[in-house]
Amino acid sequence: MFFIPFIVLGLIILFTGIFTVKQQSAAIIERFGKFKVIRQSGLQFKIPLVDKIAGRLSLKIQQLDVIVETKTKDDVFVRLKVSVQYKVIKQKVEDAFYKLDYPHDQITSYVFDVVRAEVPKMILDDVFLKKDDIAIAVKTELNEAMQNYGYDIIKTLVTDIDPDAQVKEAMNRINAADREKTAAQYEGDAQRILIVEKAKAEAESKRLQGQGIADQRREIARGLEESVEVLNKVGINSQEASALIVVTQHYDTLQAIGSETNSNLILLPNSPQAGSNMLNDMVASFAASNEIGEAMKEAKKNKKLNS
Repeated sequence: MFFIPFIVLGLIILFTGIFTVKQQSAAIIERFGKFKVIRQSGLQFKIPLVDKIAGRLSLKIQQLDVIVETKTKDDVFVRLKVSVQYKVIKQKVEDAFYKLDYPHDQITSYVFDVVRAEVPKMILDDVFLKKDDIAIAVKTELNEAMQNYGYDIIKTLVTDIDPDAQVKEAMNRINAADREKTAAQYEGDAQRILIVEKAKAEAESKRLQGQGIADQRREIARGLEESVEVLNKVGINSQEASALIVVTQHYDTLQAIGSETNSNLILLPNSPQAGSNMLNDMVASFAASNEIGEAMKEAKKNKKLNS
């Protein structure tokens, strides 16, 4: 019974020397307040009452979101959200634990410094277009600084760009106005194309119409010529034949007008003897014009002989 307390005390001391370290973690062991060793994941041992676990660090990739408010080159205030992914370098756990107490604050300070150095060089539109350049600049600066503290910067991302509310409203108005301008230009082009095509169609219609009229008149002339030849064969001269054809067309016109039930056209003169008078007048006029033509030819011939 005398040894039982000593056995219990020994067991307690023994079990206090056994500890475990989780996966993707590291434990820092100190001996009498001085760094001794880094223990990795698994079952580990330390000297009871001599060694102690000073702290533990996660070796997983961590993310820190930093919101920075700054001003662009064109005097627009903008808020940028920069996401930094980082982890403790496995071979530099000692530096990460002892050299830096608050890594989040250190990373935040560097992000503020780089963003406020880069964004004022750009106008607002370039901030949106070159956000990857900003992220690369932040990563480069952080890597150079945090490597000495045992941290590796995996990636930096500019995940959000938020201008002032009034600026966003103005940008939306500009965008809307630009789209309306483009739409108006397209509508104008469409109207111009319609007008041009309509004009082309009308021109082609007029051309075809004129060609049709010309063909019609050509056929009418050919028909008249054939009619005159037929009448000449039966002893009717050209003047009489022309007058007869005109009178025939006159009566054909009257017949066409009469066939229209709703026609209100009045043809003057319209007496029963109008056709006969027209024929006589035309024959007389053709004869007179023929005599005048012969007289002019004779006068011209005499003038040449006298000269």
